Amino acid sequence: MEVNNKYVAIKSNINGAPQESHFEIKVENLSLILEPDSKEVIIKNLFVSIDPYQLNRMKSESSSQAAISYASAITPGEAIDTYGVGRVLVSHQPEFKKDDLVAGLLTWGEYTVVKEGSLLNKLDPLGFPLSNHVGVFGFSGLAAYGGFFEVCKPKPGDKVFVSAASGSIGNLVGQYAKLLRCYVVGSAGSQEKVKLLKETLGFDDAFNYKEETDLKSALKRCFPQGIDVYFDNVGGKMLEAAVANMNLFGRVAICGVISEYTNASTRAAPEMLDIVYKRITIQGFLAADFMKVYADFLSKTVEYLQDGKLKAIEDVSDGVESIPSAFIGLFNGDNIGKKIVKVADE
Repeated sequence: MEVNNKYVAIKSNINGAPQESHFEIKVENLSLILEPDSKEVIIKNLFVSIDPYQLNRMKSESSSQAAISYASAITPGEAIDTYGVGRVLVSHQPEFKKDDLVAGLLTWGEYTVVKEGSLLNKLDPLGFPLSNHVGVFGFSGLAAYGGFFEVCKPKPGDKVFVSAASGSIGNLVGQYAKLLRCYVVGSAGSQEKVKLLKETLGFDDAFNYKEETDLKSALKRCFPQGIDVYFDNVGGKMLEAAVANMNLFGRVAICGVISEYTNASTRAAPEMLDIVYKRITIQGFLAADFMKVYADFLSKTVEYLQDGKLKAIEDVSDGVESIPSAFIGLFNGDNIGKKIVKVADE
């Protein structure tokens, strides 16, 4: 038995802002028959993650491509792997049965043939929507939790700044910080997003960075007593401005530099004397660094959601055909919360 597998590929490497013309929708015939001793598992994809870091994998060259396996270069014409949730169609492995729900490394497509050794785990939905397991319970959630608690090492009362605060990770960082009783300010790219941060997610303050002519002054206005913790999702001039407003022994967690992904000329560096004399700690990280705290992250996040103390903000599009525009929209600031594509009904 065969099915048509529709999937997204890049036509060639992308060394700038992604455009619709960079992508193609391909169709292949996929056999649903596996040899009895096969270690492969065939998955019907249900929800897949859309993440900015994928752009670095699409470039002809990026230092990130050699850092960790899931950041390796994407080959034009081939299916693009991503984190997702699906249902087992075919398996001869005892740990995976037909119709089992799973989460792991799938593809931007309708089906995935998961090789032996690839990330794949049985999924207990825990009573939550399956999309939550791509977002708040997935690597975006783990990056927010681990980056904030393990890297920033926050204390109640800390003054916390989060850039790209309405995005998939930033919105969770801000909510975790408020649960710790920190003072939290976020930056975002529209008044709609600013309103969400303040009125829905409980941020103490927020501002539209596009309306600010001087980011250092904007942060001084929001943090008259300085910043203790900066969770950085954008890099560039925002990092420069945040460090200028940091307090002694401030902590900066570098989660992403989305302002630089499409245009390297936007790079900016903080004042190094500030880092030295204020004894500021700046640390980059990847979500995979925090697998040791995954159980703690999951139990606390489940509890917060069940108690209504945390909100899962998602932006869901439908169908494989929507994946290119969903991805491109990340770099235009179109999404609010975690960007996810629903590939098929549950």
